[in-house]
Amino acid sequence: MDIKIEKGSLKYLSDCEKALLNSELGRKYFEHEGSGRRAILEGLEQGNLYVAINNNECVGFMFYIPKGIFHSFPLLHLISVKEEYRNKGIGKKLMAFLENLAFENASKIFFVVADFNPDTKRFYEKLGYRKVGEIPSLYRKGINEYLMMKEKEMQIN
Repeated sequence: MDIKIEKGSLKYLSDCEKALLNSELGRKYFEHEGSGRRAILEGLEQGNLYVAINNNECVGFMFYIPKGIFHSFPLLHLISVKEEYRNKGIGKKLMAFLENLAFENASKIFFVVADFNPDTKRFYEKLGYRKVGEIPSLYRKGINEYLMMKEKEMQIN
């Protein structure tokens, strides 16, 4: 697969929505009609939503907020890959793109991952992210979120 990452646009809205709604994240947090679409539109309006393209098809996306945590550090708000394209390295490519973009101006990246999704947490840990906190019932009562962080590697000359 030859995956290219580019800035999202309205032409990919349906593909992004399909990826999100057919994920654990989507089923738990975006079950109300139109809520996933509104979240994706927010990312497009802010200009911080990027899509993964394979053969002119959007196969996944990520939306980050440049100063989304503590008004200082990038926050990965959403990331999702279409079900039929999962476990093919697309999520890893989206994360690498985010890191290249975010570490230009920041020393840390943050996001939360839900306790109902241990495989996703392990995926991020393999990419160098670590749990730095736990927030009980952040978005839904009874679902705890793990605050994950990665620090920019310092270059030694």
